[in-house]
Amino acid sequence: MTIDENLAALARAHGVATWYEDADQRRVDVDRDVVLKVLEQLEVDPGAPPKAPALPDTIVVRQGTRYQTGRGLLRTEDGTRLDVADRLPADLPLGWHVLEAGGREIPLAVTPARLPDVPRAWGWMLQLYALHSAESWGMGDFGDLASFARSAHGAGVLLVNPVQAIIPALPVQRSPYSPSSRRFANPLYIKVTDTAEFHRADPSVRAQVLASNPGPPKDLIDYDAVWAAKSKALELVWSAENRDSDIDALEPGLRDFATFCALAERHGGDWREWPASLRHPDSPDVAAARRELASRVAFHAWLQELCEQQLGVARAAASGMSVGIVHDLPVGVDPGGADAWALQDVLAPRVTVGAPPDAFSQQGQDWRLPPWRPDKLAAAGYRPFIEVLRSVLKHGDGIRVDHVAGLWRLWWIPPGEPPNRGTYVHYDSEAMLGILALEAARHSAVVVGEDLGTVQPHVTSTLHERGMLSSAVLYFQRDYEAPGHPFVPTRSWEPASMASISTHDLPTAAGFLRAENVRVRAELGLVEDVRKEYERVAAERTDLVAFLVKEGVLESPDASEEEILVAMHTVLTRARSALILTSPPDALGDLRQPNLPGTVDEYPNWRIPLSVPVGDLFSQPGVRQVVHALTHQANPG
Repeated sequence: MTIDENLAALARAHGVATWYEDADQRRVDVDRDVVLKVLEQLEVDPGAPPKAPALPDTIVVRQGTRYQTGRGLLRTEDGTRLDVADRLPADLPLGWHVLEAGGREIPLAVTPARLPDVPRAWGWMLQLYALHSAESWGMGDFGDLASFARSAHGAGVLLVNPVQAIIPALPVQRSPYSPSSRRFANPLYIKVTDTAEFHRADPSVRAQVLASNPGPPKDLIDYDAVWAAKSKALELVWSAENRDSDIDALEPGLRDFATFCALAERHGGDWREWPASLRHPDSPDVAAARRELASRVAFHAWLQELCEQQLGVARAAASGMSVGIVHDLPVGVDPGGADAWALQDVLAPRVTVGAPPDAFSQQGQDWRLPPWRPDKLAAAGYRPFIEVLRSVLKHGDGIRVDHVAGLWRLWWIPPGEPPNRGTYVHYDSEAMLGILALEAARHSAVVVGEDLGTVQPHVTSTLHERGMLSSAVLYFQRDYEAPGHPFVPTRSWEPASMASISTHDLPTAAGFLRAENVRVRAELGLVEDVRKEYERVAAERTDLVAFLVKEGVLESPDASEEEILVAMHTVLTRARSALILTSPPDALGDLRQPNLPGTVDEYPNWRIPLSVPVGDLFSQPGVRQVVHALTHQANPG
């Protein structure tokens, strides 16, 4: 059904797209019924006229901008009071201030126009769960991260997969990109034997704890077994400490998170299936349950203390690096998890986000993550978003924002609709990006935006304008406008970028060379024409090898696989990219990629351990060659 001008105007006023351009830059008109369903989730009356323009609920401006406010009083962060006649002063300091105008108190953020340049460095992309040592309890942990940082042989940066909280119920959610909370850390990564409580415990308790260790991972990581072992061991040392169960002093956000964890242990891992009276954190029954479960609430708060301590140790271990530890921020949270419960008033809980149809996903994608409501987020002074950023930045020296285009718009799929029947909902990108810049500046952190896939050009250009890095993946550095899609010469790569061979969602370097991703997908029935797919990947391999020869990093197209692997790393150093990253699987020549998009249990996503213990990694011949290439052959251009 067509959309009349009144509905179109109402949709525009609330950031709801009535049309968009697809991956081929063709206009796609959104069905009227879809627009109405999305407006319903925003609690908009389709018969109501659009709101008259007024000052926003939260004002975010770049430093030096003379934003027009009308008359008002400005209270700066340091307590200074300034009269405002018409526009903001141009010399306001960075920070959070308050504008009193029109009988309202409006949060005002003054953000840096641009972040400092990122120092050129090379480093590692780590799937922390995949690291392991003789002391590992079934998967990598914060102790392994610290050990890796201490032995990283000249690296200047470590990019770590999201280490954010799980729901403490079985089965454990394996994907780090669908956490229970983006504001708290994952206790699965606690190294039990590195806690002060373990060392203070009686010998008999320490013996019980050590007996809980399931040992290093075998072929695949068993998250349920790891959580069962660690939670049992941590409860032992918690009991040994005889901790006070008084929870009144907890910070409200931590109190709500720990309460959720205690309730999840009793009622299951999805709050939407709990008794109705427990489905909102402000319910009187939740307050009563918190008192009843005070000891468990205190236990889960204590686990967060341990995470904070061990993340701090890991960061200190990387303190000699030019950049340090960069943590990954996923685009959303598990709809049944702690943030979806505690922050439901600023989320659209019945909506999921994903992506519209394209050549790779003809029916679109549903990531099953609830989005922020842009109106509620602004009305809350963006506090929930700020809390997410601060929780990540306090643990590290940088942040990588997964699907950074989500700061501009997200593909909303209304309840009951398939992924292809959604539409884009726009956010105040100046506010979202400005707040990100402000928090990064206050933490002296670098920012990397994951802008791969179908992303509007202004997203990438604005990242660069604000001193943030975009992403450059070797496989995709091709001129898709030219016949044959040739590889782009490294001298033309964007300097303000983080360059890598692959990502966690793509084939490893060796997997690409051997077409392992085709073999695996074909075995799972995910490839329609197997022969054609093998031919396509073989042609891409030929193109890549020819590119490496042309760039002067490979002598012959007949080179061995080991020589090609080193050349794939060397060619990254010929670009001017600020950050150059490899991964242990790429350096080792491992075949299995961490995650195979389009699968859940058909492929062991997020369960594949590194093929060698972390202590043996840097003695491997292939890794030593890669490290030499990255350390000694970098050419800033």
